[in-house]
Amino acid sequence: MPAGRKPAGWAGRGLRKEVQLEGRSSAVGGGSTAKAWPNPASWAAGAMEPQLGLHELLHVFSFLEARDLLCAAQVDKVVWNEASRTKELWRQLCLRRWSSCKASQMTLGTQTWKQYYLRRSELEFRMASGRPEDFTCRALAGHKGEIDDLAYISTSEYRFDGQDKSVVCTVSSDGTVRAWDLHEGMELWSSPVQSAALVNLVAYPRLQLVVTVDERGLIKVWEAENGCEKAAFLLPMYSSALEACDIPEGPLLLAACAEGALYTLTVPWLQLLSRVNVFPGNPTSLLCSPDRQWVFASTQNSDLSPEVFYTQSLLCRSEDETPASTTLPIWLTSRACWTPDEAARLMVMHRNDNGMQLVITTYELGSRKSRDRVEVLVRQIASFLLPDTMMPPHLMKGHGSQVILLVSGSELVLFTIHGLQLVAFQDHQRPITSMWVDQTRVITSSFDLSLRVYMWNKENKFPVLKSCYHLLGGSHRWASGFTHVESDSMSIVGVEARNIGTSILRSYYFQVRCG
Repeated sequence: MPAGRKPAGWAGRGLRKEVQLEGRSSAVGGGSTAKAWPNPASWAAGAMEPQLGLHELLHVFSFLEARDLLCAAQVDKVVWNEASRTKELWRQLCLRRWSSCKASQMTLGTQTWKQYYLRRSELEFRMASGRPEDFTCRALAGHKGEIDDLAYISTSEYRFDGQDKSVVCTVSSDGTVRAWDLHEGMELWSSPVQSAALVNLVAYPRLQLVVTVDERGLIKVWEAENGCEKAAFLLPMYSSALEACDIPEGPLLLAACAEGALYTLTVPWLQLLSRVNVFPGNPTSLLCSPDRQWVFASTQNSDLSPEVFYTQSLLCRSEDETPASTTLPIWLTSRACWTPDEAARLMVMHRNDNGMQLVITTYELGSRKSRDRVEVLVRQIASFLLPDTMMPPHLMKGHGSQVILLVSGSELVLFTIHGLQLVAFQDHQRPITSMWVDQTRVITSSFDLSLRVYMWNKENKFPVLKSCYHLLGGSHRWASGFTHVESDSMSIVGVEARNIGTSILRSYYFQVRCG
């Protein structure tokens, strides 16, 4: 058997000979090269079959992919049927294919691990193929102004028990926040009209809360179920950034004010924990790390160097206490992002020392705790110059631990953190306006009134991105293009700007059968 592949939990008792497994692709297994038997159905007639009991079959089956287990289930033997549907085999297949399948995060309901694997595989196949029969497209109208931001308030879990739901909240210049059920294609609720236009929002799906801020700096917390207002907090000036930060100590809201201060508030009651002057007089951008332990703060195209804060140190209530932070040795910062597969790996786009060329530098952060303070440690692990022929990117995202996605005009380009260009796409006819990136796909929106869907293939050393299909919006007579795009496990939603100064939601809902 292949060296080093002894599955945990299976002893493999009674196996008397080494079996050579042959490679075969598996459609159910996502197209990967699987180590599998040439023809499982032919085993029943072989001389080996009487020697294999349940424990031996479980050991052998632990090397198979999903397609081969399904073939083994067709053999007319009770012990084969029992082994091929064993819970632990299908659970290990899920964990191997989807790293997000952690037991503490899963809500299986009444379904088995086998049902979960097959249904999620079917859903991803539909997402990758984009056939019209695989999704329902709806236009959701209700706002009387432009939609400025949106966020999912439903969890991103893959659920196939009939309880799955995709719910999105939106804020608009019409002064309302609204919730939409994308599955049913309907508005769930709308807030009363506020005294100023709402410009930004963040969501707390676990708490079923959404937080908004208006153009004057008034922050409000709303219950996602019914739109009831829970709390409010007024910043001294308009907000330049909001970040939801759910940490073990409790959920927090980080709000950057245009005056250059960082406010840390409790959720849901918006009690002030701390206020820190970061870049006095300069609008500040914020980015929380994937594990919420770090906060990156910067002000664009300034000679002020960006700072990284240790989140727990922002919980202090005393004005005399200084939060733990470090200043990065760069300037003229324009973009930044965290890598999703590393807790504290930060990629920053900035100008080089002479200010002439764009550089992307990657850092890893750490902390060293003493009795009374925390020291923030920073280490540069990579840096490279962007090509002179490339327009300055206006969008930047990370994938995995090694890949950077950049959008420049209508072009999507992928680099490694060391500057190796992996691929470039020019699928859009007009500039790209936003980009969504997760473990399985990348989606871009554009003023050409289309959403472009790409899928990841992670079989090589670096992930390969495949361009799959367009999702089209309405007529150019009525719309000027998509301005935002987001996605969850079941749906894709874009904000479609209308030529009359309003916006609608264009949703694409994918669904698998529960039976």
